[in-house]
Amino acid sequence: MDVQPIHQTILDLMHMAVLPAWILLIFAPRWSWTDRIIHSGLYPVGFGLLYVGCFIAAMVTGPQSGGIDFSTVEGIAAIFSHPFGVLTGWVHYLAFDLFAGMWIGRDARRRGASHWLVAPCLLFTFLAGPLGLLLYFAVRRKWSIDPGTA
Repeated sequence: MDVQPIHQTILDLMHMAVLPAWILLIFAPRWSWTDRIIHSGLYPVGFGLLYVGCFIAAMVTGPQSGGIDFSTVEGIAAIFSHPFGVLTGWVHYLAFDLFAGMWIGRDARRRGASHWLVAPCLLFTFLAGPLGLLLYFAVRRKWSIDPGTA
């Protein structure tokens, strides 16, 4: 895989863009600017556009002469054998993990959940997406965090 400085720059920019969102979700969930920035749709749209750009770049410059094959491990590995394929996949993870974190934050607030219980779930969602979401569902169930009981 021939990684050019542009690929690393895009990755660095992705990380610099997503980190403030997670900091706000974890450390300042009720701050008015968290709502304005995080829950405004700015992040999903921004990452969605970046995804489209990386996807197009992967299609234009990647080695998919036989077409894209999502039905086999070899086909998926071929997609990720190109730097723009890797970036497309990574922005996909960043966007959906953040979307899950945003949902957790809104759902927890609506249910009146203690942020002390929710913050570890958000941290795990940031680090390992589905694991954090599962942890949140377990916390929500264990502590009966429900709109009717909070």
